[in-house]
Amino acid sequence: MTALYVNWDFNDEIISIFGFPLKYYGLLFASGLLLCMYILKGIFKAEKLSNEAHEALFMYGIIGIFVGARLGHCFFYDFDYYSQHLLEIVLPIQKNANGVYQFIGYAGLASHGGTLGLLLALYFYSKKYQIKYLMLLDLIAVVAPLGAAFIRFANLMNSEMIGNPTTMPWAFIFKRIDNVPRHPAQLYEALSYLLIFASIFIIYKINSIKIGNGFYFGYAITLIFIMRIVIEFVKINQVEFENGMLLNMGQLLSIPFLIIGLYFVAKNIFRKVPKSL
Repeated sequence: MTALYVNWDFNDEIISIFGFPLKYYGLLFASGLLLCMYILKGIFKAEKLSNEAHEALFMYGIIGIFVGARLGHCFFYDFDYYSQHLLEIVLPIQKNANGVYQFIGYAGLASHGGTLGLLLALYFYSKKYQIKYLMLLDLIAVVAPLGAAFIRFANLMNSEMIGNPTTMPWAFIFKRIDNVPRHPAQLYEALSYLLIFASIFIIYKINSIKIGNGFYFGYAITLIFIMRIVIEFVKINQVEFENGMLLNMGQLLSIPFLIIGLYFVAKNIFRKVPKSL
Protein backbone atom coordinates (compact mmCIF):
# COMPACT_ATOMS: atom_id res chain seq x y z
CA MET A 1 0.00 0.00 0.00
CA THR A 2 1.49 3.32 -1.11
CA ALA A 3 1.81 5.92 1.59
CA LEU A 4 0.26 9.27 0.77
CA TYR A 5 1.27 11.07 3.93
CA VAL A 6 0.12 14.68 4.21
CA ASN A 7 2.79 17.09 5.41
CA TRP A 8 0.76 19.47 7.58
CA ASP A 9 2.65 22.67 8.32
CA PHE A 10 0.16 25.53 8.64
CA ASN A 11 0.90 28.62 10.67
CA ASP A 12 -2.08 29.00 13.00
CA GLU A 13 -1.89 32.80 12.66
CA ILE A 14 -3.41 34.35 9.54
CA ILE A 15 -2.37 37.95 10.17
CA SER A 16 -1.40 40.22 13.04
CA ILE A 17 -3.31 43.49 13.37
CA PHE A 18 -1.64 46.02 15.69
CA GLY A 19 -0.07 43.16 17.61
CA PHE A 20 -3.28 41.14 17.94
CA PRO A 21 -3.18 37.92 15.95
CA LEU A 22 -6.10 36.74 13.80
CA LYS A 23 -5.96 32.96 13.94
CA TYR A 24 -7.56 30.19 11.95
CA TYR A 25 -9.07 28.79 15.14
CA GLY A 26 -11.05 31.92 15.89
CA LEU A 27 -12.05 32.37 12.24
CA LEU A 28 -13.35 28.81 11.88
CA PHE A 29 -15.05 28.90 15.29
CA ALA A 30 -16.90 32.09 14.37
CA SER A 31 -17.68 30.86 10.84
CA GLY A 32 -19.24 27.69 12.22
CA LEU A 33 -21.43 29.66 14.63
CA LEU A 34 -22.56 32.09 11.94
CA LEU A 35 -23.42 29.26 9.53
CA CYS A 36 -25.41 27.51 12.27
CA MET A 37 -27.26 30.74 13.00
CA TYR A 38 -28.06 31.18 9.30
CA ILE A 39 -29.57 27.68 9.11
CA LEU A 40 -31.42 28.22 12.38
CA LYS A 41 -33.02 31.37 10.99
CA GLY A 42 -34.90 29.23 8.48
CA ILE A 43 -35.77 26.67 11.13
CA PHE A 44 -37.09 29.35 13.51
CA LYS A 45 -39.25 30.71 10.70
CA ALA A 46 -40.58 27.25 9.86
CA GLU A 47 -41.41 26.64 13.53
CA LYS A 48 -43.12 30.06 13.74
CA LEU A 49 -40.68 31.49 16.26
CA SER A 50 -39.90 35.20 16.30
CA ASN A 51 -36.97 36.82 14.52
CA GLU A 52 -36.19 38.65 17.78
CA ALA A 53 -35.72 35.32 19.56
CA HIS A 54 -33.43 34.11 16.78
CA GLU A 55 -31.24 37.21 16.91
CA ALA A 56 -30.86 36.96 20.69
CA LEU A 57 -29.84 33.32 20.48
CA PHE A 58 -26.38 34.14 19.11
CA MET A 59 -25.31 36.09 22.18
CA TYR A 60 -26.66 33.46 24.59
CA GLY A 61 -24.98 30.71 22.59
CA ILE A 62 -21.55 32.32 22.25
CA ILE A 63 -21.38 33.25 25.94
CA GLY A 64 -22.55 29.81 27.08
CA ILE A 65 -20.21 27.89 24.79
CA PHE A 66 -17.15 30.04 25.44
CA VAL A 67 -17.48 30.34 29.21
CA GLY A 68 -18.32 26.66 29.58
CA ALA A 69 -15.51 25.53 27.29
CA ARG A 70 -12.96 27.71 29.08
CA LEU A 71 -13.98 26.62 32.58
CA GLY A 72 -14.21 23.01 31.42
CA HIS A 73 -10.60 23.06 30.26
CA CYS A 74 -9.33 24.82 33.37
CA PHE A 75 -11.13 22.54 35.83
CA PHE A 76 -11.20 19.17 34.02
CA TYR A 77 -7.83 19.16 32.28
CA ASP A 78 -5.43 21.58 33.97
CA PHE A 79 -6.78 22.38 37.42
CA ASP A 80 -3.37 22.25 39.14
CA TYR A 81 -2.03 25.04 36.93
CA TYR A 82 -5.07 27.31 36.80
CA SER A 83 -5.78 27.00 40.52
CA GLN A 84 -2.48 28.85 40.93
CA HIS A 85 -3.04 31.26 38.02
CA LEU A 86 -6.65 32.41 38.43
CA LEU A 87 -6.21 35.55 36.32
CA GLU A 88 -5.31 33.45 33.29
CA ILE A 89 -8.68 31.68 33.45
CA VAL A 90 -10.54 34.85 32.48
CA LEU A 91 -7.90 36.79 30.53
CA PRO A 92 -6.09 35.60 27.35
CA ILE A 93 -2.64 36.14 28.87
CA GLN A 94 0.16 34.05 30.30
CA LYS A 95 3.20 34.90 32.38
CA ASN A 96 6.42 34.14 30.48
CA ALA A 97 9.80 33.06 31.86
CA ASN A 98 10.67 36.67 32.65
CA GLY A 99 7.56 37.09 34.77
CA VAL A 100 5.90 39.36 32.20
CA TYR A 101 2.34 38.75 31.03
CA GLN A 102 1.87 38.37 27.29
CA PHE A 103 -1.18 37.96 25.07
CA ILE A 104 -1.56 34.34 23.89
CA GLY A 105 -5.28 34.04 23.22
CA TYR A 106 -7.46 31.55 25.06
CA ALA A 107 -5.28 28.45 24.77
CA GLY A 108 -7.52 25.76 26.16
CA LEU A 109 -11.21 25.11 25.49
CA ALA A 110 -13.01 21.86 26.34
CA SER A 111 -15.95 20.71 24.24
CA HIS A 112 -17.71 19.00 27.16
CA GLY A 113 -17.60 22.21 29.15
CA GLY A 114 -18.84 24.11 26.10
CA THR A 115 -21.78 21.72 25.82
CA LEU A 116 -22.69 22.19 29.49
CA GLY A 117 -22.34 25.95 29.17
CA LEU A 118 -24.59 25.99 26.12
CA LEU A 119 -27.25 23.87 27.85
CA LEU A 120 -27.27 26.25 30.81
CA ALA A 121 -27.41 29.35 28.60
CA LEU A 122 -30.28 27.84 26.61
CA TYR A 123 -32.21 27.24 29.81
CA PHE A 124 -32.11 30.94 30.68
CA TYR A 125 -32.84 31.82 27.05
CA SER A 126 -35.92 29.55 27.03
CA LYS A 127 -37.27 31.33 30.12
CA LYS A 128 -36.65 34.76 28.63
CA TYR A 129 -38.31 34.03 25.28
CA GLN A 130 -40.96 31.58 26.48
CA ILE A 131 -39.81 28.70 24.28
CA LYS A 132 -40.21 25.15 25.57
CA TYR A 133 -36.74 24.03 26.69
CA LEU A 134 -36.95 20.60 25.06
CA MET A 135 -38.07 22.15 21.79
CA LEU A 136 -35.15 24.55 21.95
CA LEU A 137 -32.73 21.67 22.53
CA ASP A 138 -34.15 19.90 19.48
CA LEU A 139 -33.76 23.02 17.34
CA ILE A 140 -30.15 23.52 18.39
CA ALA A 141 -29.41 19.81 17.93
CA VAL A 142 -30.18 20.06 14.22
CA VAL A 143 -27.16 22.33 13.66
CA ALA A 144 -24.91 21.40 16.62
CA PRO A 145 -22.94 18.70 14.72
CA LEU A 146 -22.13 21.27 12.02
CA GLY A 147 -20.73 23.67 14.60
CA ALA A 148 -18.74 20.83 16.18
CA ALA A 149 -17.24 19.97 12.78
CA PHE A 150 -15.96 23.52 12.33
CA ILE A 151 -14.34 23.41 15.77
CA ARG A 152 -12.48 20.22 14.83
CA PHE A 153 -11.35 21.81 11.56
CA ALA A 154 -10.03 24.64 13.74
CA ASN A 155 -8.14 22.10 15.87
CA LEU A 156 -6.64 20.70 12.67
CA MET A 157 -5.37 24.14 11.65
CA ASN A 158 -3.79 24.46 15.10
CA SER A 159 -2.12 21.03 14.81
CA GLU A 160 -3.69 20.11 18.14
CA MET A 161 -5.60 17.07 19.39
CA ILE A 162 -3.46 14.98 17.06
CA GLY A 163 -3.68 11.21 16.67
CA ASN A 164 -1.39 8.34 17.59
CA PRO A 165 1.40 7.24 15.22
CA THR A 166 0.17 5.14 12.31
CA THR A 167 1.33 3.65 9.02
CA MET A 168 -2.04 4.20 7.32
CA PRO A 169 -1.49 5.79 3.88
CA TRP A 170 -3.61 8.87 4.70
CA ALA A 171 -1.61 9.75 7.83
CA PHE A 172 -0.72 13.38 8.53
CA ILE A 173 2.75 14.51 9.55
CA PHE A 174 2.19 17.48 11.81
CA LYS A 175 5.46 19.28 11.11
CA ARG A 176 5.00 21.74 13.97
CA ILE A 177 4.90 18.79 16.39
CA ASP A 178 7.24 16.14 15.00
CA ASN A 179 7.98 14.13 11.84
CA VAL A 180 5.88 11.11 12.79
CA PRO A 181 2.96 9.99 10.57
CA ARG A 182 -0.17 10.17 12.73
CA HIS A 183 -3.91 9.66 12.57
CA PRO A 184 -5.59 12.97 11.65
CA ALA A 185 -7.98 12.50 14.57
CA GLN A 186 -9.40 16.01 14.26
CA LEU A 187 -10.34 15.26 10.64
CA TYR A 188 -11.97 11.97 11.62
CA GLU A 189 -14.17 13.82 14.10
CA ALA A 190 -14.94 16.70 11.75
CA LEU A 191 -16.05 14.39 8.93
CA SER A 192 -18.12 12.20 11.26
CA TYR A 193 -19.88 15.29 12.63
CA LEU A 194 -20.66 16.46 9.10
CA LEU A 195 -22.29 13.09 8.39
CA ILE A 196 -24.30 13.35 11.62
CA PHE A 197 -25.42 16.84 10.63
CA ALA A 198 -26.47 15.63 7.17
CA SER A 199 -28.51 12.77 8.64
CA ILE A 200 -30.27 14.83 11.31
CA PHE A 201 -31.01 17.67 8.88
CA ILE A 202 -32.58 15.23 6.41
CA ILE A 203 -34.72 13.71 9.16
CA TYR A 204 -35.88 17.19 10.13
CA LYS A 205 -36.59 18.31 6.55
CA ILE A 206 -38.71 15.27 5.68
CA ASN A 207 -40.68 15.97 8.86
CA SER A 208 -40.72 12.32 9.86
CA ILE A 209 -40.33 12.99 13.59
CA LYS A 210 -42.00 15.83 15.46
CA ILE A 211 -39.67 18.41 16.93
CA GLY A 212 -39.95 19.30 20.61
CA ASN A 213 -39.95 15.84 22.23
CA GLY A 214 -36.19 15.54 22.58
CA PHE A 215 -35.51 13.08 19.76
CA TYR A 216 -33.22 15.39 17.79
CA PHE A 217 -31.35 16.36 20.94
CA GLY A 218 -30.90 12.73 21.94
CA TYR A 219 -29.96 11.63 18.41
CA ALA A 220 -27.32 14.34 18.04
CA ILE A 221 -25.55 13.92 21.37
CA THR A 222 -25.69 10.13 21.17
CA LEU A 223 -23.90 10.01 17.81
CA ILE A 224 -21.54 12.88 18.60
CA PHE A 225 -20.32 11.34 21.84
CA ILE A 226 -20.16 7.80 20.44
CA MET A 227 -17.77 9.13 17.82
CA ARG A 228 -15.88 11.10 20.46
CA ILE A 229 -15.36 7.97 22.58
CA VAL A 230 -14.32 5.84 19.61
CA ILE A 231 -11.92 8.36 18.04
CA GLU A 232 -10.25 9.06 21.39
CA PHE A 233 -8.70 5.57 21.08
CA VAL A 234 -6.55 6.78 18.16
CA LYS A 235 -5.81 10.19 19.69
CA ILE A 236 -2.92 11.09 21.98
CA ASN A 237 -3.83 12.03 25.54
CA GLN A 238 -4.19 15.76 26.06
CA VAL A 239 -2.72 15.85 29.56
CA GLU A 240 -0.16 13.73 31.37
CA PHE A 241 -2.44 12.40 34.12
CA GLU A 242 -4.46 10.52 31.45
CA ASN A 243 -1.54 8.20 30.74
CA GLY A 244 -2.32 4.74 32.07
CA MET A 245 -6.07 5.40 32.35
CA LEU A 246 -8.35 2.81 30.73
CA LEU A 247 -10.53 5.64 29.44
CA ASN A 248 -9.18 9.17 29.17
CA MET A 249 -10.90 12.29 30.47
CA GLY A 250 -12.61 13.02 27.16
CA GLN A 251 -14.13 9.54 27.09
CA LEU A 252 -15.22 9.62 30.73
CA LEU A 253 -16.89 13.00 30.30
CA SER A 254 -18.67 11.70 27.19
CA ILE A 255 -20.42 8.84 29.01
CA PRO A 256 -23.04 10.97 30.86
CA PHE A 257 -23.94 12.75 27.62
CA LEU A 258 -24.22 9.41 25.84
CA ILE A 259 -26.57 8.05 28.51
CA ILE A 260 -28.76 11.16 28.33
CA GLY A 261 -28.85 10.96 24.54
CA LEU A 262 -29.83 7.28 24.54
CA TYR A 263 -32.58 8.03 27.04
CA PHE A 264 -34.22 10.62 24.79
CA VAL A 265 -33.86 8.47 21.67
CA ALA A 266 -35.38 5.46 23.43
CA LYS A 267 -38.13 7.61 24.95
CA ASN A 268 -39.22 8.72 21.49
CA ILE A 269 -38.85 5.34 19.78
CA PHE A 270 -40.81 3.49 22.43
CA ARG A 271 -43.31 6.26 23.05
CA LYS A 272 -46.62 4.63 23.92
CA VAL A 273 -49.27 4.97 21.26
CA PRO A 274 -52.88 5.07 22.56
CA LYS A 275 -54.76 1.90 21.71
CA SER A 276 -57.58 2.20 19.19
CA LEU A 277 -61.02 1.84 20.68
